[in-house]
Amino acid sequence: MHVHFIAIGGSAMHNLAIALKRKGYKVTGSDDEIFEPSKSRLLKEDILPEKMGWNEANINKNIDAIILGMHARKNNPELLKAQRLGLKIYSYPEFIYNQSKDKIRIVIGGSHGKTSITSMILHVMAELKIKTDFLVGALLDGFDCMVQLSDAKYIVIEGDEYLSSPIDLKPKFHWYAPHIALISGIAWDHINVFPTFENYVEQFKIFTDKIEQNGKLIFFSCDKELTKIAENARIDIQGILYDTPSYMIKEGITYLIDGTKKYPLQVFGKHNLQNILGAKLVLNQIGVKDDDFYFAISKFKGASKRLETIAQNKNTLIFKDFAHSPSKLKATVQAVKEQYPNRKLIACMELHTFSSLKKEFLPQYKNCMQNADKAYVYFNPKVVEHKKLEPITPKMIKEAFATDNVEVYTDSEQLMKTLTNENLVNTNLLLMSSGNFNGVDLNTFADNLLK
Repeated sequence: MHVHFIAIGGSAMHNLAIALKRKGYKVTGSDDEIFEPSKSRLLKEDILPEKMGWNEANINKNIDAIILGMHARKNNPELLKAQRLGLKIYSYPEFIYNQSKDKIRIVIGGSHGKTSITSMILHVMAELKIKTDFLVGALLDGFDCMVQLSDAKYIVIEGDEYLSSPIDLKPKFHWYAPHIALISGIAWDHINVFPTFENYVEQFKIFTDKIEQNGKLIFFSCDKELTKIAENARIDIQGILYDTPSYMIKEGITYLIDGTKKYPLQVFGKHNLQNILGAKLVLNQIGVKDDDFYFAISKFKGASKRLETIAQNKNTLIFKDFAHSPSKLKATVQAVKEQYPNRKLIACMELHTFSSLKKEFLPQYKNCMQNADKAYVYFNPKVVEHKKLEPITPKMIKEAFATDNVEVYTDSEQLMKTLTNENLVNTNLLLMSSGNFNGVDLNTFADNLLK
């Protein structure tokens, strides 16, 4: 089977391309730009396009399926030719569903925690040797691809609520029709697509409606919107709720408490403890016993860029985290402060996404950094201009965050100089962004700080 990817360089797209190549498909693709690590990974699998750019000649009647990425546009010349030829065109979530129709589909949704919960489930299944396919948003220890498609009984899918493709404008997770669904929480995001909170919430109602007959809905009980959705779900759907499990922190290690047993963890923070309990309930549905789950999860080191330790010495830890939305930012800052209450916390974040840089959305960040001893917020005015958004100012951002500990920077080099001059003795530094602070190699930067 010959599959051609239009916009093969995307995070999910290139991983799906690799998975299909390994499955024995003939895979080709195109893109107008491909960055690392996608570029090297595609080259290693011998499916990196020879030239960058779109070319109608790539499209012919011998192609069995086109997979269209969000990076492409409606007037993409390869897409237009594929449409003229009447080729089957999939968005990647539609293709994933098509490949998993005969599997038990486990789908993890929510505004935050999706990648972590999916990663936890996959880690435990690997430890317990439960064969599964998967689609996850971060590269995990022990896995060299974020997508796997095989003859496994199960598939575990991170259910993103963003749009499927330029010609398929429904949220990705509406495709998956889960047998077992988990929703971690609802906090307004993707304001460019879902202009009101109510419209955003509606997508999760639709996702719930698409759960298979007699399916399971596992949800975080402290979220009011989720509770309403669960209460109004179809009568055949079994609702299973979870909260924060019992835990203790001793000498920088978090222990999860289950009855008389204490399990040391390699991750920390209330949000991660909630994620763990949600993951356990998901796996309980396919027969995993609690003791087996806790033994396996105690070895889980976390997903990439999710409170990932990138440098440390005896009195300083530097973390990298993907946190950028208000709910993620607040949870991450709280987690580090609670885990290390006797250390100063410097929290540094970049406003990088469309939503975070939109003037109307900024008030959602109120008090998100209040638990940090020092808080730095960076944004690049050129990115605001590139996204064709109304200009914002440092004053607007400081007022939106609404705490005196916040300082705002528009110059990445100046911010890095400020961090370099900080006294990091008995201090933790948290670097949070879905970007890279205008081209900073955060791992190298962190290593240099502690030299």
